[in-house]
Amino acid sequence: MKPSHKLFERTLVQTALKQSFIKLDPRKMVRNPVMFTVEIGTLIMAYVTVYSITHHGQGSALYNFFIFFVLFLTVLFANFAEAIAEARGKAQADSLRKTREETPAKLLLGNGEYEIRSSSLLKKGDIFICETGDLIATDGEIIEGIATIDESAITGESAPVIRESGGDKSSVTGGTKVLSDRIKVRVTTQPGESFLDKMIALVEGASRQKTPNEIALIILLASFTLVFIMVCVTLKPFADYANTPITIAALISLFVCLIPTTIGGLLSAIGIAGMDRALRANVITKSGKAVETAGDIDVLLLDKTGTITIGNRKATQFYAGNGVEEAHFVNACVLASLADETPEGKSIVELAEAINTNNRITIPEGSTFMSFTAETRSSGIDTENGRRIRKGAFDAIKKMVENAGHQFPNEIEEHVKQISSKGGTPLVLAENETALGVIELQDIIKPGISERFERLRKMGVKTVMVTGDNPLTAKYIAEKAGVDDFIAEARPEDKMNYIKAEQAQGKLVAMMGDGTNDAPALAQADVGVAMNSGTQAAKEAGNMVDLDNDPTKLIEIVEIGKQLLITRGTLTTFSIANDVAKYFAIVPALFIASIPALQYLNIMGLNSPESAILSAVIFNAIIIPILIPLALKGVAYKPIGATALLRRNLLVYGLGGLIAPFIGIKLIDLLIGLFI
Repeated sequence: MKPSHKLFERTLVQTALKQSFIKLDPRKMVRNPVMFTVEIGTLIMAYVTVYSITHHGQGSALYNFFIFFVLFLTVLFANFAEAIAEARGKAQADSLRKTREETPAKLLLGNGEYEIRSSSLLKKGDIFICETGDLIATDGEIIEGIATIDESAITGESAPVIRESGGDKSSVTGGTKVLSDRIKVRVTTQPGESFLDKMIALVEGASRQKTPNEIALIILLASFTLVFIMVCVTLKPFADYANTPITIAALISLFVCLIPTTIGGLLSAIGIAGMDRALRANVITKSGKAVETAGDIDVLLLDKTGTITIGNRKATQFYAGNGVEEAHFVNACVLASLADETPEGKSIVELAEAINTNNRITIPEGSTFMSFTAETRSSGIDTENGRRIRKGAFDAIKKMVENAGHQFPNEIEEHVKQISSKGGTPLVLAENETALGVIELQDIIKPGISERFERLRKMGVKTVMVTGDNPLTAKYIAEKAGVDDFIAEARPEDKMNYIKAEQAQGKLVAMMGDGTNDAPALAQADVGVAMNSGTQAAKEAGNMVDLDNDPTKLIEIVEIGKQLLITRGTLTTFSIANDVAKYFAIVPALFIASIPALQYLNIMGLNSPESAILSAVIFNAIIIPILIPLALKGVAYKPIGATALLRRNLLVYGLGGLIAPFIGIKLIDLLIGLFI
């Protein structure tokens, strides 16, 4: 589903140009008060142009036509900015539609047989079968079996993933393909409400609602517009009193140049592009508000396993007890782990092979492997020659040793304490109910994760690690990873209570989860990111879904949200600063004949009142398409702190917005002078 990253593909531009004219419908334009008033001004100028052909007093018809034409382009450019952003979303929707084709489903019947039925006829609760090579008909939960799934149609990632019944990896998405094995899937959505259906509606903009910040900015811009309407209206009697004739073209030009047309024309495009950037990061957001809120979050909750750590503990060291030969201890560790298919068991064998590459150990014939159980909290092997080897939790092995009448060595107990204090997990090994030593397991911190947390800290975001580990282990890993806080021995209600406590202090909280037990906290968080591989309950509770199932994606989402807010803020600053320069171009031109002292304000030295007004209007129009790429791509974000960021943006976009019109209007005025 990975879309093209070109901003202006030919087909998108053609679609956007067509939509730019369709959006001229006043019923559509009224949603943008700033550009709606520009459209009204354009219509007035159309009438004035026709009127001036047969009447005098409103300037030449040719001049009025130029003003009308430039104002028309201004509205068209604003519509194009929004249309090109929407076209990019629609292009992604078309790609998704190809994925959501009419897929046949093997609907399971009551007698155990199945019949072929169209995916559009499946109802919530139906059960269908998928075998190797089948496309999954619609969204659902695996209720039986395990399979390798190709999700590239959704995520763009070619590597297959494992999905299985039970646990937090049971959710499957319609349009993905089963590569191996056989599964039974229960439908979890009604027709037309699947994950892909919602994605298509979202990226097409059909379900995009303006965010609170966006609405507030629209109200502010509308207020500016009303103020300048009153200013321009009062200029007419002032001009009459000063015996200075002002044409309607001059008044409308002044009005259009003074209102914040630049940000008014780009505002919708910025919002749409923000959601588009999230989708290009393979994150589906249920609303633009979620992306925007991500830019303002104060607290970020992340799971330890798979997020901060690689996910599986690894054996890092063997500690033999006093009087126990290391070779004998390592041999016993390997024998106890050869049939252990867990990542920890495999890592023990790998560590032993790394220590002694020449000594390959195999399971003796007639041996019986003892699997780990919650009751014994240990696993091991019984060999035919009478060796009983067990490895497991410290307290479980100690109890077994002492029940057999043997003493548990003090040095082994000391090793256990040292390993725990370093955030590791000690596995004690015993042979024939005699403790031999300790295996140290450590959570491996992901490379570069502490640097990412430092970036978040510079953004002003507090990071919190959530783990089921004991407080001692949690504290060690939290310090090593560089997070600001941690929740140890975490239960679902602990996450929920932590989020509520932070929100009670006025903070915005984000969290990630994939299990049903995460659903309450995901729903409570201001930004809840559910993994696409997670349960349906988690995906429904969150307001974002990460298609890549990458828990660290939260960090990227935060940056996308901040980039959205910064882009809107910087372009607003640029737009308002622009208006100041245009004021110096037009106002002196209007009254310089009757009030010669205004010549001091004509700091650009423009040729004539007519060229000054036309130059300002032309610059006002062309600045919108010039800034469209910036609105779509977003202003580059750097985690340098709010104060430094504000200073940089004021310097670059505030000062730049003030200087650019002086240069641009002067250059346009010089060009106009060549043709007049």
